[in-house]
Amino acid sequence: MRKSQNTKGPLYLRNKKEINILHQLFNFRYKMVRGIKWVDQVVEGAPYVTTLETLNKYDCDFCVHGDDITMTADGIDTYHLVKAAGRYKEVQRTAGVSTTDLVGRMLLMTRGHFKQGDSEYSIDREPSANMGQDRSARSPWTGCSKFLPTTQKIIQFSDGKSAQPSDKIVYVAGAFDLFHVGHLDFLEVAKKEGDYLIVGLHTDPAVNRYKFGNHPIMNLHERVLSVLACKYVNEVVIGAPYEVTKDLMEHFNVSIVCHGQTSIMPCENGADPYAEPKRQNKFKLLNSGNDMTTEKIVERIILHRLEYENRNLKKEKKELDAYEAFTRSRKSQLLE
Repeated sequence: MRKSQNTKGPLYLRNKKEINILHQLFNFRYKMVRGIKWVDQVVEGAPYVTTLETLNKYDCDFCVHGDDITMTADGIDTYHLVKAAGRYKEVQRTAGVSTTDLVGRMLLMTRGHFKQGDSEYSIDREPSANMGQDRSARSPWTGCSKFLPTTQKIIQFSDGKSAQPSDKIVYVAGAFDLFHVGHLDFLEVAKKEGDYLIVGLHTDPAVNRYKFGNHPIMNLHERVLSVLACKYVNEVVIGAPYEVTKDLMEHFNVSIVCHGQTSIMPCENGADPYAEPKRQNKFKLLNSGNDMTTEKIVERIILHRLEYENRNLKKEKKELDAYEAFTRSRKSQLLE
């Protein structure tokens, strides 16, 4: 979506309509997409096969998609109409974590994706590279890419705006794992408490201490980009300390520290992590009205494990057939 927005003009994003998804889930998806900083408008209930009528209705010059293929149940390219009309652009997908990868982590319930100790910022960890991959996978589009965190990538996601001296600065901290609509609603409410919102992201070991199990599902670098993509967020502290200290508040000139409705785990020494902002009378509990949690998402995925695996196998087969046809076509063109 970031790359699509760079093609100039307002960005309209379509959500693919699936009959078996509940209306409430549609609303969650629409809201999540609206919360992305590069999106100008969302077309709800867009047709799965993108039509020229849709582009014309919303005054779009062209349609943009990533360099993977999407097809109908009959194996037809869902963008064939706009391609034929010369109103299609393709961008390379940002190399990194795929949905397949994340679901795989939840199903496997492993910790290989964590960043710990001397390897906290390492990018060359074999367990993370293989996490969630189906060893029998052959489709180049279904396969997972290895996430490579770079300063340039972070800059591309950042809005590049510094806080002004007159700004009321809001600070929140947490895991923000599997960034979901609950996080979005909380950050929207938090942003209303001031002018500039800073999000502190805890390290993987810190999150695992208070979330237990194999949490976080996404490692620190992955969570950073997810939060930076939110339109309410101005700045992210990477690997923020669990305790909100006086030094941290002074460094960022924090006016108010906020926390949601989740329980607050004491520091390792038993201290209240919000003791300092409370002492300064700069702490506030917020209620976004949304009770969605990362744990609920994990439970939902595990509950529908077989459904997910079967759907992914069908998707991969379609992609593989299309890829082989594409390869044969390219070879024929080269021989002519």
